[in-house]
Amino acid sequence: MFNKNFKLVIATLIIAYAVYQFTDGNIGNGIFLILISLVFIFLYFRNEIILLSFLRMRKQDLAGTEKWLSKIKNPEGALTTKQQGYYNYLHGIIFSQTNLTQAEKYFKKALKLGLTMDYDVAMTKLSLAGIAMQKRRKREATTLLNEAKKLDKQNMLADQIKMMKQQLKKI
Repeated sequence: MFNKNFKLVIATLIIAYAVYQFTDGNIGNGIFLILISLVFIFLYFRNEIILLSFLRMRKQDLAGTEKWLSKIKNPEGALTTKQQGYYNYLHGIIFSQTNLTQAEKYFKKALKLGLTMDYDVAMTKLSLAGIAMQKRRKREATTLLNEAKKLDKQNMLADQIKMMKQQLKKI
């Protein structure tokens, strides 16, 4: 909604007014204003539109996810590097249903920009391995599956990795 720099300016102004409230003797108002400024600081690091897109993705609503992502007009200027990674990650998931070449491009860009969670990196590499398998690139798929297995520390993707390795043997 707001530019990332605009969020920091708003947070700074609110904190400055909170300091004024503290010096004026209104401690409760100052504390409340500090808490409000924390919302803007949080939204600097976690973009609100990407958060809403993840909520749509959680409900398996790809059209709704794409609708929310389309509200970001200039991802390079409006998002931090990690947020751009998640922007491309979500686009990769959306396009993996229809256009594998486009999905592969988005997944690779997401890995290049960086993702915060190891699970997300593992999921991205698993998706890239699936695309490589469908394009008959066995060596690339094997290395991506091994990397995904190393990153999956809680074994949440163990069944998918095992199934893909069995399919890879058939190629």
